[in-house]
Amino acid sequence: MNDFQSLSIEEAPAPPVTNPVVNPIARIHGEPVTEIPSDLYIPPDALEVFLDTFQGPLDLLLYLIRRHNLDVLDIPMAELTRQYLAYIEMMRANKLELAAEYLLMAAVLIEIKSRMLLPKPVAKGDEDEVDPRAELVRRLLEYEQMKAAAQKLNALPQVERDFVLANVWIEQKVIERLPEVNVDDLRNAWLILMARLNVNRRHNITREELSVREHMSRILRHVQGHHFVEFSDLFGTAAGAAELVVTFLALLELVKERQVEVSQPHAFGMIYVRPISVLTTV
Repeated sequence: MNDFQSLSIEEAPAPPVTNPVVNPIARIHGEPVTEIPSDLYIPPDALEVFLDTFQGPLDLLLYLIRRHNLDVLDIPMAELTRQYLAYIEMMRANKLELAAEYLLMAAVLIEIKSRMLLPKPVAKGDEDEVDPRAELVRRLLEYEQMKAAAQKLNALPQVERDFVLANVWIEQKVIERLPEVNVDDLRNAWLILMARLNVNRRHNITREELSVREHMSRILRHVQGHHFVEFSDLFGTAAGAAELVVTFLALLELVKERQVEVSQPHAFGMIYVRPISVLTTV
């Protein structure tokens, strides 16, 4: 039994040897790189990473104060100035660009530090001693309040950042609400309607039948038996425009037919009409 088992073990084939899969650490031009080259040189400062970013010198000062647990109302200017200048020097050493406001704040810190080292003048009367740090503290507190408010606003959900608006078409029946009408609106509408009625009122125009011959006969009857008749007496005061025109045409026709004569004794004087001795029957 033991011989049979040993024979079976000796005749069993050995399992194939597989190479372990190694993930490439990088790819250059599509070719995988599994080992770091032995002659690769990495500068000491090549992997320095700055995680803290500041929006300005006040932001940097607040960071330094909070990091070292300093009291913003009683700032140790010597320590804060030293830390601030150290950060500026580090930025310069790493060849990072600095805005002019950072250098201006450095000058302000040095000035405040120098004023605090000088002997304080004796206060006169009830005058309060002015702290050189007062203006800087005020600016820091205002900036801290604004920064906290900005962080609260940024924490609110924002469209396209925290959620996306979904537009869904929902068919709804819209009921149009007409504006209400008061008594004054009705009165104004009625007045406009009445004014339109008066403007659009129809007028029946009838054609007046006037005859020049009839008016010629009337003029002849009027001047007969008179030596002279004034021109204005031939036209009635109650006559319309059409009758006046026809009367004037009748007079001109009589003058043309030499049945009457029109005369004027002097310039701009009265005009007279008189019959001619030889009359024709109209």
